[in-house]
Amino acid sequence: MHIRAGRPRWGAGRKRAGGLDFVAGQPTRYLIGIDDTDNLTSRGTGFRARSLGALLAAESLAKPLGITRHQLLVDPRIPYTSHNSSLCLLAEADAADFDAVADFCRDYLLREAAPGSDAGLCLAPAAAVGPAVEAYGARAKRDVIARSDAVSLAQARGILLEGLTGDHGGIIGALAAVGLRASARDGRFVWLPGVREMSGVLTADAILQTTGIDEIRPLSGGRIAGPDRIETSPWPRPVLLEGRAVLLVQRTEQNDGSHEWNLAPKEIIKRY
Repeated sequence: MHIRAGRPRWGAGRKRAGGLDFVAGQPTRYLIGIDDTDNLTSRGTGFRARSLGALLAAESLAKPLGITRHQLLVDPRIPYTSHNSSLCLLAEADAADFDAVADFCRDYLLREAAPGSDAGLCLAPAAAVGPAVEAYGARAKRDVIARSDAVSLAQARGILLEGLTGDHGGIIGALAAVGLRASARDGRFVWLPGVREMSGVLTADAILQTTGIDEIRPLSGGRIAGPDRIETSPWPRPVLLEGRAVLLVQRTEQNDGSHEWNLAPKEIIKRY
């Protein structure tokens, strides 16, 4: 039996979630949190989040806008596969398609979650998340949280939260991912439009015009735009800062004149 907390079911027309009204026919931004979909030998939850986003787009159910990875507490009391991180998809869909999006995500995770996983799913309109869920996400980075706490909060906020496989422990991280993404100041992007296609040296303007990156920021401060050249290899990892997708860079130490900036080192990006 699946754990279900605050799973809304609406008819056509006006809908409610978290005390807010949503009108069918109007595009709504949703946060889709998933966690604990893998085992030690399978592809990770980040891969499944990207696959889910691509399938939602292919089925014309939702338009993915970005996928973020959120680091939660690493503690021996918490069962996790490798790093105890959870993923959140920001996607745009018609309010009338809420149930269809939920059904699609549920079916995907039930089908694709690895044997032995404890997959959890959370789905909420971004505007309905609220400070309590954001605070819960921040707490999940520093404290051990019980499943009952996640269930109670989701029920109070009218947020869909479901345990799908195993002992359903993934509901803790799925709800945390939604709260942390809603806070607009936590996580790094594992997918943004155009970013995974970037390679080689590109100008700042080209990056800003052809990808979902909002800003390029040196570690030393300020912003970069225009013709400044950036070496985007081996893989750009924008981070979420002040609600914006920010690519962090640092001055190159090379003297061959090919570019002025390199990507910030991975050890710095891992702090987000």
